[in-house]
Amino acid sequence: MEKSKTSNRYSPEMRARAVRMVLEHQGSYETQSAAVAAIAPKIGCIPETLRVWVRQAEK
Repeated sequence: MEKSKTSNRYSPEMRARAVRMVLEHQGSYETQSAAVAAIAPKIGCIPETLRVWVRQAEK
């Protein structure tokens, strides 16, 4: 399987920071999904991408 061109678009440090932001600020939002939706545009990704990163970090 060929690797996606965008798979390395975000550094591991940036991904970790984005996940930390969601986990630290989710109390300010009604749901974790709302936190993801609010934070994703600030870091320059779509909410689905950030949601996947958060799910992976929760495992």
